[in-house]
Amino acid sequence: MTRVHDLAHARAGDKGNTSNIVVVAYDDRGWQRLERDLTVERVAAAFSVLGAGPVKRYGLPQLRALNFVIENALSGGVASSLSIDPHGKSLSALMLTIEMPENGETET
Repeated sequence: MTRVHDLAHARAGDKGNTSNIVVVAYDDRGWQRLERDLTVERVAAAFSVLGAGPVKRYGLPQLRALNFVIENALSGGVASSLSIDPHGKSLSALMLTIEMPENGETET
């Protein structure tokens, strides 16, 4: 089983109740796989446990990166959240655990 962390690293930021997570591929092969398989639907499913969404995806091919903007992911944001991680920096770890489909699998 391949997870995002096998192909890339990630960084998270925040603005209000919105998390911004960039996933940067280690190499061209990983980039091709991420671009094809790390879909909005796959990320939304992973973050649905937080009640998060909607999710938007922006491609940055020159950087071999995908930027995901995930609304409603931070329990109201830094000033409102009782979370021990109100900025959501640890959410990049959640992104990195997403399972990628193996070759021949259909999109979920």
